[in-house]
Amino acid sequence: MASAQDTAMGTNHGPKPEDREVPGVLIRLLELADVQLNGSRPWDIQVHDAALYDRVLRQGSLGFGEAYMDNAWDSKRLDETLYKLLSARLNTIKGFGKLRFLGAFLRNFLFNPQSRKRAFQVGEHHYDIGNDVYAAMLDPTMSYSCGYWKDAADLEQAQLAKLRLICDKLELKSGERLLDIGCGWGGLARFAAQNYGVEVTGITVSKEQQRFAQARCVGLPVSIELMDYRDLRGRFDKVVSVGMFEHVGPKNYPAYFATVGRVMVADGLFLLHTIGDYDHPRAPNPWIDKYIFPNGHVPSLQEVSKAIEHDFVLEDWHNFGQDYDATLMAWWKNFDLAWPRFADRYDERFYRMFKFYLNACAGYFRSRQGQLWQLVLSKYGRREIYRSIR
Repeated sequence: MASAQDTAMGTNHGPKPEDREVPGVLIRLLELADVQLNGSRPWDIQVHDAALYDRVLRQGSLGFGEAYMDNAWDSKRLDETLYKLLSARLNTIKGFGKLRFLGAFLRNFLFNPQSRKRAFQVGEHHYDIGNDVYAAMLDPTMSYSCGYWKDAADLEQAQLAKLRLICDKLELKSGERLLDIGCGWGGLARFAAQNYGVEVTGITVSKEQQRFAQARCVGLPVSIELMDYRDLRGRFDKVVSVGMFEHVGPKNYPAYFATVGRVMVADGLFLLHTIGDYDHPRAPNPWIDKYIFPNGHVPSLQEVSKAIEHDFVLEDWHNFGQDYDATLMAWWKNFDLAWPRFADRYDERFYRMFKFYLNACAGYFRSRQGQLWQLVLSKYGRREIYRSIR
């Protein structure tokens, strides 16, 4: 993904913006979002290559994101530009953008993009690009999910508060066995083992994450396995999954929750931490699917509730999606400050790809299209009363 050959900068030899008339449909759509082309406000789009117009009309959000990577346009406040575009919900306007999303929708309806043989693709494509990049971007806990900013002053405090919140919601007790599905770089596993005295089994589909997590958990009762969740065996008192459910996909929800039910004891608790979409099920964003998280799917409220209603009791549903905005902007600040250390290994197009990714996601949560849910679930066999924690 980061090779010079694969990510060479666009040459921008297309027509100059002043030599090309802007399609009226684009002007009207941008007016709805209060965004102008070559305007004077920080969130206005500065066009460097008029080929941008055709790319957007032909390819929608994919062409828009790729044009940014190729330096065809810019913005002084990229996060605000994308926030305004998302808030205007331009993709819902009748007659615009529907056909471009039809192919992605049918792909997810007819096929299973998150099948067992595809399970490791996202690890290879995104999580394995380099632990040094993520170490520079994330906080010291290496948490790659939304922080909890209720009483936090910085990113590390927000992530430590999130880890503590999860452990307290799970009512972890010394000597219990905790399963961490999608354990990332082992931050939660390490925190829970050190502070709550539990034995942790973490699983990941990323070789780089496994290697890093194993090294940082040496001497603790923590095991980090490279495996698909469908291959899980054993019995656990508590189960947690943070930022992994977005890679499961609706066709696999029955298998996913059946796995949790099979390995969790009768009076156990399961905490599911996932991004959620405010709207009914939609096709994945094509740019995110191609460049960041292949085969991903952000669930809707309806999809989640339907998947759990027969097998689990919903003890708690907590939404703090607006905290993801602050988390993503903190990641972007860290990535941007650290970039000079990586510029000799990753080209400018890679830099612009990550900039677009982090700022677009911040806009997604700022617009409230994106939610962040923590669900606490129990099996019908649990008799103890659950007390919600905030």
